[in-house]
Amino acid sequence: MTEILPPCPECASAYTYQVDALLCCPECGHEWSAVEQPEAAAEVRDSVGNILRDGDTVTLIKSLKVKGSSSMLKVGTKVQGIRLVDGDHDIDCTIPGFGQMGLKSQFVKKVS
Repeated sequence: MTEILPPCPECASAYTYQVDALLCCPECGHEWSAVEQPEAAAEVRDSVGNILRDGDTVTLIKSLKVKGSSSMLKVGTKVQGIRLVDGDHDIDCTIPGFGQMGLKSQFVKKVS
């Protein structure tokens, strides 16, 4: 019988193994419960600590270079209707004049 175990939540290693009621990672040494627990939704915060939600309006606090382009996003650019996503860039948005873009929450500030 083959049982598929989840990857390590710390280092994402696929080589996890089970010891009694715990799952273990041989690469980083992390141990966690094998019992399924509901995952708490991670809060995404802006550069000053405000909690961001889908649909919020934010402004850039720093000028940012755009990969693959010679232009930059200027400080103070207003972005409306953000969508929060998992991953390296935790905000998906449409920036006027640039189109679809992924931003990191550390470079934005929520507009009240």
